Amino acid sequence: MDCLFQLKDRRTQPSVESVILNRWFVFIRANKAHAQTGKEALDVNQTKIGKFIASCRKERGMTQAGLAEMLGVSDRAVSKWETGRSMPDSSIMLELCGHLGIDANELLSGERIRMEKRDERVQENLLQLKKREEEANGRLLRLEVVFGTIGAVAYVVFVLAAIFCAQDWLWRTVFIASALAFFAVGMCFAIKIEREAGYYRCSNCGHVYVPVRRQHWTARHRRRNRLMVCPSCGEKCWAEKVVSKD
Repeated sequence: MDCLFQLKDRRTQPSVESVILNRWFVFIRANKAHAQTGKEALDVNQTKIGKFIASCRKERGMTQAGLAEMLGVSDRAVSKWETGRSMPDSSIMLELCGHLGIDANELLSGERIRMEKRDERVQENLLQLKKREEEANGRLLRLEVVFGTIGAVAYVVFVLAAIFCAQDWLWRTVFIASALAFFAVGMCFAIKIEREAGYYRCSNCGHVYVPVRRQHWTARHRRRNRLMVCPSCGEKCWAEKVVSKD
């Protein structure tokens, strides 16, 4: 994903912590986009995670200011994490885990995990984050329909006003221009949301990806499916819109 922080082991397969954080970053990205629309943000159990961060920090004998200095953030940011008002940025999560002496699985669980339960909690976290990612992307795709509908309805209303209500060419020009503007803005928002919410799956090789903006905008489409060149197999084929990589 072009705007996500990808964590990969260059020598081996990705570690469990990397897989969990990658899913977390996908969910946070979708959640931020959803929150920007004025909707209520999804509950990610920030309070529990915040208390866990505070507990680990105190166990290490660090102050909020000391931890903030090591991470290159403000002590106010650390305070917000610990009170559950915000989450650490994806780019510093691994570094934060290192300073606190925990791993990514424990951070996202908000508690220490015994070795015998580690695999079980890994699966729980992955399933939970996958579910939240799908829910967030599903809501964004429904929002796409709302923007598209608003743009289309506004276009029809202004065109009808230009035909039946405008008495001179000036008002007709204003109504027509307004119709085109509302339609263009509504469609732009809808297409942008469609690209950023979820992924596309290549019908030829099954590769799941997010297309570059130019390719997505210019591709032929059938509803949400688009005719695009797959970055994996290089074939031009129909790509199906999906809400998660699995």
